[in-house]
Amino acid sequence: MGSRQLLSKIATNERHGENSPYFDGWKAYDRNPFHPTKNPEGVIQMGLAENQLSFDLIVDWIKKHPEASICNAEGVNMFKDIAIFQDYHGLPEFRQAIAKFMGKVRGDRVKFDPSRIVMGGGATGANELIMFCLADPGDAFLVPSPYYPAFDRDLGWRTGVQIIPVDCNSSNNFKITKAALEAAYDKAQESNINVKGLLLANPSNPLGTTLDKETLKSLVSFINQKNIHLVCDEIYAATVFSSPEFASVAEVIEEMDCNRDLIHIVYSLSKDMGLPGFRVGIVYSYNDDVVSCGRKMSSFGLVSSQTQYLLSSMLSDDEFVENFLAESSRRLGKRHGNFTSELEQVGINCLKGNGGLFVWMDLRHLLREKTYEGEMELWRMIINDVKLNVSPGSSFHCVEPGWFRVCFANVDDETVEVAMRRIRAFVLEGNDRSSSANATTKSNKRWQRNLRLSFNSRRFEEGFGSPSVRMSPHSPIPHSPLVRART
Repeated sequence: MGSRQLLSKIATNERHGENSPYFDGWKAYDRNPFHPTKNPEGVIQMGLAENQLSFDLIVDWIKKHPEASICNAEGVNMFKDIAIFQDYHGLPEFRQAIAKFMGKVRGDRVKFDPSRIVMGGGATGANELIMFCLADPGDAFLVPSPYYPAFDRDLGWRTGVQIIPVDCNSSNNFKITKAALEAAYDKAQESNINVKGLLLANPSNPLGTTLDKETLKSLVSFINQKNIHLVCDEIYAATVFSSPEFASVAEVIEEMDCNRDLIHIVYSLSKDMGLPGFRVGIVYSYNDDVVSCGRKMSSFGLVSSQTQYLLSSMLSDDEFVENFLAESSRRLGKRHGNFTSELEQVGINCLKGNGGLFVWMDLRHLLREKTYEGEMELWRMIINDVKLNVSPGSSFHCVEPGWFRVCFANVDDETVEVAMRRIRAFVLEGNDRSSSANATTKSNKRWQRNLRLSFNSRRFEEGFGSPSVRMSPHSPIPHSPLVRART
């Protein structure tokens, strides 16, 4: 205990969120990763929202444009200019290319000003940067739930900002309502919590849905009326693969009278282009003071100059960008359609979505009991026995037990087929008489018993619950006595 007192509150608090089922599933995969030949019984990673379906298009472009890199003979003449100190404003050609790309992603229906581009270390750094600019420790942001689990880390771990969930449910396909917004806002006011803004993920992670213009207009009106900020996380903007098309808040404010100083956009190339390792995060603010402050703060999370240089060239190639966006959307749509169709064949429905790299899967009919404990029990079985890393809805702060996020774009076709065979066996063998939402408690108990007989009870290697790796109390991996003593 004494050694912990020597550390800061940030170092010792739990707000990072790593001690949660969302991250526990990743640890399960890291310990026992699936490989088609080397480890065919391993855990398949379907908890990572990564876009790996169009890498070949980027690789082809790089092969054709070796001069875009300073690390080979064709581009080495620019090595010194790029390797020396760069202003934290970013390379002018990079900001111009990003602004142009953001417009292209939004169908060229709106233009972005390069002078308002502020860099961050991926969307994680960009979201934290905008929080530092807009809120003080103890202030709060409203965030519609279910929401991305790492928002707890990104928005609040180091800033001290609170998140107040705005509860949404399946009765209207998890759409945000003005009544839910007002209720969350009023509850905060009653608790003397200073609400500084509303954060939206559009398209939504984990829902894979987009907000229509009318909803966006009502949300802009809400924040205008309350005089609070609106931060729109639009990092999945180019992953939309079917109608309705994506509508950015940048388009909406062109059509209405509002205080633009309250409007901010977070963007990234991690999802739309599948480049999370490049750590390209962007804050685009209509507020001059935020741009000025954000530029200073970006010193702590700049995009490397050689990355800026390469992307400046790539994103300035109009033909490449147009072809990439169209083909990526087509491939995502095809994978999404095939995946959801196969799930439907075994009685599993998903929320109807039109974007993102995941589906919001409804397993409520497979719960032994419709509680969070029942959800955790089912999730442990999926991790330990079926060997799939999917993310339980409770880690997204979903108010209804039984929903799970499943990512479909980070694995190849063969791995998807293996995953589907496992899911098929899981559902059909475990609940061969009924997979309907009206299954009785008795049949659910029979399903539970049959399921355990259908799969080997394969546990993770002893020692995985090492005290050096903190686990959620709901972790599927057995804890060591030391970990149990600390949780």
